[in-house]
Amino acid sequence: MTDRFNALIVVLENDIREDDAKPLIEAIEQLRGVLKVTGNVADLSSQIAETRARRELEQKIWDALK
Repeated sequence: MTDRFNALIVVLENDIREDDAKPLIEAIEQLRGVLKVTGNVADLSSQIAETRARRELEQKIWDALK
């Protein structure tokens, strides 16, 4: 038996402006089976998490080079 998905999440490579995302959202809405597409506004918490993850990765690379 296979699993059934009720949603798919698309993660963008970088934050993009709302008006730049509009054509992408409209394209996804045209796919068969898509009921609704909404954007997720980048906030301070996501920026902090990304910065911490980047710092942790940088530290691991420096430790490996030592």
